[in-house]
Amino acid sequence: MEKDTRNIKWGSQIPKLFYCDQPYVVVTDAGHWLCVMTTGHAEEGKRGQHIVSAISYDRGHNWSELTAIEPADGPEASWAMPYKTSYGRIYVFYTYNENNLREMISDEGYSRNRVDTLGAFMYRYSDDHGLTWSRDRHRVPIREMMIDRNNPYGGKVQFFWGVGKPMLHRSAVFMGVAKVGRFGDGFMACSEGVFLRSDNLDTERNPLQLQWLTLPDGDHGIAAPLGPIADEHNLTGLSDGSLFCTFRTVAGHSGQAYSRDMGHTWTEPTFMEYEPGGRLFKHPRAANFVRKLSNGKYIYWFHNHGMDRIDRPSTAYKDRNPAWLSGGIERDGYIYWSQPEILLYDDDPDIRISYPDFVEDGDGLYITETQKEIARVHEVDWSLLHGMWNQREQRKLTESGLAVRWFVESGEANARMPQLPSLQEGNGITIDFWVRGQALMNADGACLFDSRDASGIGIAVWAGEDRRIHLQCGNGKAVSAWPSDAHSWQADRWHHIAIILEGGPKLILFVIDGVLCDGGDERQFGWGRIHPGIQEVTGALQAQLNPAALGELRVYVRPLRVSECVANYQAGSRLPQV
Repeated sequence: MEKDTRNIKWGSQIPKLFYCDQPYVVVTDAGHWLCVMTTGHAEEGKRGQHIVSAISYDRGHNWSELTAIEPADGPEASWAMPYKTSYGRIYVFYTYNENNLREMISDEGYSRNRVDTLGAFMYRYSDDHGLTWSRDRHRVPIREMMIDRNNPYGGKVQFFWGVGKPMLHRSAVFMGVAKVGRFGDGFMACSEGVFLRSDNLDTERNPLQLQWLTLPDGDHGIAAPLGPIADEHNLTGLSDGSLFCTFRTVAGHSGQAYSRDMGHTWTEPTFMEYEPGGRLFKHPRAANFVRKLSNGKYIYWFHNHGMDRIDRPSTAYKDRNPAWLSGGIERDGYIYWSQPEILLYDDDPDIRISYPDFVEDGDGLYITETQKEIARVHEVDWSLLHGMWNQREQRKLTESGLAVRWFVESGEANARMPQLPSLQEGNGITIDFWVRGQALMNADGACLFDSRDASGIGIAVWAGEDRRIHLQCGNGKAVSAWPSDAHSWQADRWHHIAIILEGGPKLILFVIDGVLCDGGDERQFGWGRIHPGIQEVTGALQAQLNPAALGELRVYVRPLRVSECVANYQAGSRLPQV
């Protein structure tokens, strides 16, 4: 079995107590890594939750013992966010239950007993690269807004928390904070985002002289385009000085907004788009982070599925496995995003992978993540990112792993099949073909490719109703099937269809005319899961084909990346248009 480093089990574990969340890393001026996180001996939100730090001298393979930045027996201290200044000091910002409240006014019992998302926004700092922390904690003032005055305490207690890491942009430091109006179903029942900006944090050494602004201007934060939830806002800066933020909602999509004046005002919040006026990203109620790397290009972490949960907000937290990444390039003051790739997964579909940090150190790029009880570090394959950043320009047919290549001119109605790899970690299969839409009209159920033997072992692809393409794979004992999105083809043209069977994450992906299916408006998921018992799918020696509908067909004995499928589409075909 080939090792698939996307499987989170191969990552290096970060120390913790029991619960562990938001493991964020800075590379210190001494050269080692400093990780801060929220931890505790019990589940999230229980008493004893506090923030800690740990040090690694070998890029996350081994770690020191935990150092408590705030003690476990004090008021709750949560959601640590680190920032390293230009002169080497490291700040950590966090939500602190300053008045040690033991319950709060809430719509329901669960949130009434959680006191980790309220109080004061505090910070401590280290001047010795994270070995020790300042004796005193200091407050960051958060300007009161209408959402605070409308909370059950009339603003006398502020509800809020932050995620991610502060960012330096045009000499100012920004960090996102979500203000909560009230707690209830789904914990946060309504929220909106603000940004705290300090114009002197990066250079001023006296913590009593730090200056703070709460942005945007006015009495309202950045709200969702639809629904009551807009939180976990995070930022990146563009080369023209603009700011771009993403945030989560419960409407099935992540949100976005741009600022052209250093955060004072923002564009009307919209759901996040792959490009201006383009298709919307789909995303549940989970962290979705955008980050600009040192090469000036962007990455975006999300989960690539979603549906409207406005009426059921507590159900929107699920399905954070796998984690997906999209690559962004800047153009004319906007970010244009690639078709996404699977970045990380777990064998258990119910594991929730979230709250990443991206760490550049030397030539390496690393990611931290948590599934709430285990936090890990993983090294990222740069070629995955370069494939996404260059996706729009790639027009070369992929040859690696190509085992079957068939053209309609051959006059054959079948193709000799190779031994297919087992659908397990490190392996997979891709079926890639050009199909004529006109031939599929009034031909529901028309088979395009069938390698099944008499016992049902093999793979079949056919056209179905609502202009979907269907795939079925089986091992003679179990069968998995998944269709493409509706209206995947039109009658008046050839279409390129790539179907990826991922043996590691056990997924079926459709990439049609260079676009990864995401479920559209009809369904939550565009990708389906393969039954874990299905591994061997080598069936008949000859696959039956449909020359009346197919023009070209390729079978790869590996799972292509989405970027490779896009390149195959953009490479075109020698077939006529109709």
